[in-house]
Amino acid sequence: MAMKKDKVDCVIVGFGWTGAILGQELTDAGLNVVALERGAMRDTPTDANYPKVIDELKYAVRGELFQDLSAETVTVRHGMDDLAVPYRQNGSFLLGTGVGGSGFHWNGMHYRMLPEELQLRTRYEERYGKKFIPDGMQVQDFGVTYDEMEPFFDFAEKVFGTSGKAGNLNGKLKAGGNPLEGMRSSEFPTPPLKNGLGASLFERAAREVGFHPYSAPAANASQPYTNPYGVRLGPCNFCGFCEDFGCYMYSKASPQTTILPVLLKKPNFELRTKAYVTKVLLTADKKRATGVTYIDAQGREVEQPADMVIVAAFQMHNVRLLLLSGIGKPYDPKTREGVVGRNYAYQMNGGINVLLPKGTQLNPFVGAGAGGVSMDDLNGDQFDHGPLGFIGGASVRHVRTGGRPIKQAPTVPGTPTWGSAWKAGVNDAYQRYMTIAIAGSVMPYRDAYLDLDPTYRDKYGQPLLRMTFDWHDNEYSMLDYIGTRIEEVAKAMKPEKHFRAIRKKGQRYDTRVYQSTHTTGGAVMGSSPATSVVNKYLQSWDVPNVFVMGASAFPQNMGYNPTGIVVALAYHSAKAIREQYLKNPGAALVQA
Repeated sequence: MAMKKDKVDCVIVGFGWTGAILGQELTDAGLNVVALERGAMRDTPTDANYPKVIDELKYAVRGELFQDLSAETVTVRHGMDDLAVPYRQNGSFLLGTGVGGSGFHWNGMHYRMLPEELQLRTRYEERYGKKFIPDGMQVQDFGVTYDEMEPFFDFAEKVFGTSGKAGNLNGKLKAGGNPLEGMRSSEFPTPPLKNGLGASLFERAAREVGFHPYSAPAANASQPYTNPYGVRLGPCNFCGFCEDFGCYMYSKASPQTTILPVLLKKPNFELRTKAYVTKVLLTADKKRATGVTYIDAQGREVEQPADMVIVAAFQMHNVRLLLLSGIGKPYDPKTREGVVGRNYAYQMNGGINVLLPKGTQLNPFVGAGAGGVSMDDLNGDQFDHGPLGFIGGASVRHVRTGGRPIKQAPTVPGTPTWGSAWKAGVNDAYQRYMTIAIAGSVMPYRDAYLDLDPTYRDKYGQPLLRMTFDWHDNEYSMLDYIGTRIEEVAKAMKPEKHFRAIRKKGQRYDTRVYQSTHTTGGAVMGSSPATSVVNKYLQSWDVPNVFVMGASAFPQNMGYNPTGIVVALAYHSAKAIREQYLKNPGAALVQA
């Protein structure tokens, strides 16, 4: 029999970015909150302690901060009739664990969404006609507009100490910023990071071709900064150890560097680590949640009663917990009925690699996780898709994250992978080889979804999450077109050579090759329970005292990194809970 804890106002499942945000906001509203994190406690002094933290073998290769895939993972297959097999080695995506989640070891790329991407179906139908979106592609609007979300984008940037330059400030275009972005109500809290040589060369070439490059928004503070919670961040020192690592400079935004110093001191907040949540408990009619059950560090089953449940784990874990708990109807790709697991999406990335003339000194070891130059001319619907025959786009950027000796010592294609020829290749390429990265959107499809695996189980005997996903022709066409356009930029850099790293039709989704951890969907938001799991406030349509945070809410994926909209939606949800829900607990929020 499960141990039963005292009832609390709110229990939060998962303690990364969204868990920390909801914890901060709801304790400020006077609620007693318990957060449950499946992994260990992590903090900057203990887990980002210099010089121990700059251990590339431990963190980037062996994945010290990542989930133990032998205990729990996902299974993967290409098609509905294929046999899924477990994902047991870190490859395509990296599942984080521990306090802070992936927010502890991310790079810090902090983009807002382009306005049209929040209303993508509406945008395409109005501009290109209702027949432009093909059958089987389940594109839909988020259910919120950019104007609604702007205050929350703005506040999140202030919490993060994000560096950058506004391009559209209160309707006025500003030099150095992104002229294609939605209107901002205020400037970035810290100025842009300094550019390395590679970023400067890319920016000059992109302008020469006719594009509009701008300083990439980076949650790596460019100067000392104190955020709205009173937490102090230090300036980035370009150490080149952001992704896969905690930040020993306290300059990369993470829950640890922006929220936890305040939240963990509150008497009405409790954090329990190594607490593996197995189920959201429901009343007999499945209309209300009564709390959760979890397995603690001693292997005991514990029941935590609560008036409200916030599901704030990673995207895949959110979907799995809903399925295990019986919240919402599971999606059936054959009938298109059901919503939980629907619209899984990823990103299709590529790049154009450039070998600059001999004598170039890029000094790649001078790196920051998100510092560099981006452009949006080929992103969202910023270009005419009408004659092109595909939907979607990509953000394009050069960001120099570092020059570490194991995983950031590139060679040109065709170089041997070992021996003296490989050493010579590294020596030749290290200072003059750079990538123009293409981060492409992926649309949702009828046959791309998540459900529970009928065969494989985790260490506690529960079914693993099963992913059914493969690339579609639309994304191949999108990446081919954008790759060709970016070759123009590469040529303008006057390199010795450039190399096209673009997938070709027929190549299957391969879990062995890292792309990004930007997995989305499965518990999507929207304006109708027929096509979404949660409403615009991330409140469950079926169980109104359950809220589901994170990228699981995305109806489709975009060319940007997801954190900017993920945290903005969390603040949007928190405001609705504080100002509406708590006045009438258990009721569905009004879709204003």
